[in-house]
Amino acid sequence: MRKKKVEKPKKTKKGAVEKKDSKAAKNKVAKPPQEDIVEAAEVAPEAVEVKEAAPEEVEVKEEKPAPDTSAKKAVPTVGILHIFASGNNTILHVTDITCAETISMCSGGQVVKSHREEPSPYAAMQCVKKIMGELRDKGITGLYVRVRAPGGQNGPRYPGKGAQAAIRAISRENITIHGIEDVTPIPHDGCRPKGGKRGRRV
Repeated sequence: MRKKKVEKPKKTKKGAVEKKDSKAAKNKVAKPPQEDIVEAAEVAPEAVEVKEAAPEEVEVKEEKPAPDTSAKKAVPTVGILHIFASGNNTILHVTDITCAETISMCSGGQVVKSHREEPSPYAAMQCVKKIMGELRDKGITGLYVRVRAPGGQNGPRYPGKGAQAAIRAISRENITIHGIEDVTPIPHDGCRPKGGKRGRRV
């Protein structure tokens, strides 16, 4: 058997330093310090992050309730009573607060038979009774009263007999009168009235 030649290390001045470096490297690899092991054990579980699957976002649309068409409109509780009283007739007309919608209407000719009784207080009282029944059914609890005479250029400026009788009859009913107003049209420096310069001669 041939013997293998073993190369002897060369003797150099730096040999001693090289041997020391190789021993230090072996110590580092063979015997790791305990501090590094502790740090690795603490960091390892934190380093691994488990990503949880995010739940899918589902858009939920809120359904608005359908408008209730069966609901009744609010009924006004206050109306306006227009009383037109002249020497020939008495007309009662009840409207809403805007005067745009008629709630009830009656005249002296609807409750009496003869023409001469149309402007009478009796006819006015009968008109009030007829109107009050309709107002109760429609939920009217209060009234503003507007009294009107013919007025104008040649008409009388004072209402007829039926106006006062109608207001008294309303006050006896179970309804509130919020106010009474005279709305007779009065001309302000209008046309010249009839009668001439010396007036009407009897």
